[in-house]
Amino acid sequence: MELRHLRYFRAVAEELHFGRAAERLHIAQPPLSQQIRQLETELGVGLFVRSTRRVELTPAGQAYLERVESILDAVDAAGQQAQRIAAGRQGALAIGCVGSATYSLLPRLVRALREELPELDVSVRGEMLAPAQLSALVAGQIDLALLRPPVNSDEVVVETIRRDRLFVALPEGDPLSSGDGVRVADLRDAEFIAHAGHGRSVMNGILASLCAAAGFVPQIHHEVEETSTLVTMVAAGLGVAIVPEPTASLGIAGVSYRPLVPGGPTVDLAVARVAGDQSPMISQVLTVLRRVAARSE
Repeated sequence: MELRHLRYFRAVAEELHFGRAAERLHIAQPPLSQQIRQLETELGVGLFVRSTRRVELTPAGQAYLERVESILDAVDAAGQQAQRIAAGRQGALAIGCVGSATYSLLPRLVRALREELPELDVSVRGEMLAPAQLSALVAGQIDLALLRPPVNSDEVVVETIRRDRLFVALPEGDPLSSGDGVRVADLRDAEFIAHAGHGRSVMNGILASLCAAAGFVPQIHHEVEETSTLVTMVAAGLGVAIVPEPTASLGIAGVSYRPLVPGGPTVDLAVARVAGDQSPMISQVLTVLRRVAARSE
C-alpha cells in the first residue's frame, strides 16, 4: 500500500463516480479501478458497492474513509510545515534587547512579526546589556541581539539599523528642563545615574566620553543595569541620566527629557547574529526588522 492508493480511494469516495474521480486525479479510469481493487485485496474487504448505475461506500469503506482523510490531512500538513520551516516562515525565535529599544522598537517588531510571519514563536529578553546579549547569542540562547555598538567579537555579524539622538533625563522641575536643550557642560555639577560600568555598558562609556569632551568627570552616584530602574531613580530626584531618545517611550511620570546640544550627539542601535548563520528564518526576520526600524526613525 502506498499513499497514492489512499489518495485514489479518497477521490472515488468523495466523487462516488470512477470517471469523475479519474478526471480529478488526471489519470485514466481503468488504472484507477485497478488501484482500488488492489487496495481492497490488500485490506481483504470491499470498500465500494459497484453497479452500472451508481457507486456507494460499504460500511467498512465509510469507516476507512474517516481514517484515510485524517492520515492524508496529516501528511499534507507535515509537508506544508516542512516548506514553511525551509522558507524561514515557521520556527522558534528568541530576541535579546537593550533597555531603550525594549520599550520602543521591540513592541513594533513583535507586532510586525505576528502579522507577517504568524507561524513564528517569538520570545524576547529585554533589558539586556550588550555583553550579556553577546554571551547568550554565542551560546545559542538567543537568535538575534538588539544592542548598542561597538561590538568586538569575530563570532558575530553586526548591522546598524537605526541612529538615536541622545537626551538627558531630568527630574521634573529641574531648572535645566525649562530650555529646548541641554549642554553637557551644564551637567558638570550634576549627580548622575548611569548604566552599570566596568566595561559592561556602552552607555556608561558614552557618558564618560561626553563628559571628558566637556572637560569634567561625571559624578556617578548610582549604577543600574535596567533602563526602567534608571529612569525611575531620575523620577525620584536621585540624579540625572544620559539616555537614547526612545527611552522616553517608558512614560514614567516625574521625568523630563531634553536633547543634548549642540550638535545633537547620537548612538547607534544594531542587530547582531552569529557569524555564518544562513538560517532562512533569520533572513526573514531581518527583512522585517529593517523595515520596522526605518519607520521608527
